[in-house]
Amino acid sequence: MLMQLALIGLLVALLPLALVWFSGDADKYRKLAWTALFLTFDLIMFGGFTRLTDSGLGCPDWPGCYGHGNPLSAHEMIRAAETALPSGPVTVFKAWVEMTHRYLAMAVGVLIITLMVIAWRNWLRSSRRARRFSPTFPTLMLLLVCVQGAFGAWTVTMKLQPVVVTTHLLLGMALLATMTWVGASQNTHRPVGPVGRQLAGPALAIALLLALQIALGGWVSTNYAVLACADFPLCQGHLVPPMNFGQGFSLWRHLGMTADGGYLPFSALTAIHWTHRTFAYVVIAGVAWLAYRALKDPGLRRTACALLAVIALQFCTGMATVIFKWPLPIAVMHNGGAALLLLLAVMLNYKIRFAPSPGDLSDPAAFNGKAGKP
Repeated sequence: MLMQLALIGLLVALLPLALVWFSGDADKYRKLAWTALFLTFDLIMFGGFTRLTDSGLGCPDWPGCYGHGNPLSAHEMIRAAETALPSGPVTVFKAWVEMTHRYLAMAVGVLIITLMVIAWRNWLRSSRRARRFSPTFPTLMLLLVCVQGAFGAWTVTMKLQPVVVTTHLLLGMALLATMTWVGASQNTHRPVGPVGRQLAGPALAIALLLALQIALGGWVSTNYAVLACADFPLCQGHLVPPMNFGQGFSLWRHLGMTADGGYLPFSALTAIHWTHRTFAYVVIAGVAWLAYRALKDPGLRRTACALLAVIALQFCTGMATVIFKWPLPIAVMHNGGAALLLLLAVMLNYKIRFAPSPGDLSDPAAFNGKAGKP
């Protein structure tokens, strides 16, 4: 089974690798880095779809499905489980969703290994060790993928325990952030002046606030607390409804249960949802302020505009998720919006720190070595 899974993962990875190899881009490493970033974003989106369709236990074992490398081979066992309990957690559809997510994760792992090997080879062979070939981040990404795989396994074996599923999500976001940093290092960026350089501290602080908000959003999703506040902008008709923060934010407990083994009260779910919703206003204000300041620097203007657009979209999808009672397409978009916000925040941080200054335009060494889109 393990050999079959490894072969499927390699076959899935061969398509993007072939597209990179046969592309007209002379800089294959840059092309590979951005292709891996694109697929990592897709993996997070599909992971959100897997969670939101309740497909996390579509195959109740790991890494295969009922001991097989694909749902076709395990069809009889999956069908028997679905017949016994038609609503799941095991159905044919959910099994395919879960295994597709695993295949895509393995393919991203193959791309990261390829990036790491190329980075180490170029780093060791070159006397002028360019930042863009630093093997530090590709090696870190491989470590993140391995830890991510372990939490993926525990997600199944520990029956969707909220802290495990949320950590799995956060590790995926950390992988996306690291991949974005690597992708940004492959491009030549527009010069950033003193106005932009002054935003280094605030940009890092806002990125950390955004990461905290993503963690709160993951906690809402993994505890199925999305509809604990079914109205907007109030919650259950109150500005501050009855809430149980102690049980809501008790980390080590089973899904739907308290740490003592009782059923999780609705007031705990309310506390989870209300905290995420309230903190969202802080993050929206912070991102909007940062983007407004960044607009004043021509080198950051494009990224700042994108941040403003995505934070507005994220507010709308979050509000629509509640108003329209958690429709799947909008919920998936909200999950993807969080990933896109993180990507843009990391990109902004990279540009503030490593884009050339206006006075460096005449110095080729100030650039990353390969012209790309700014």
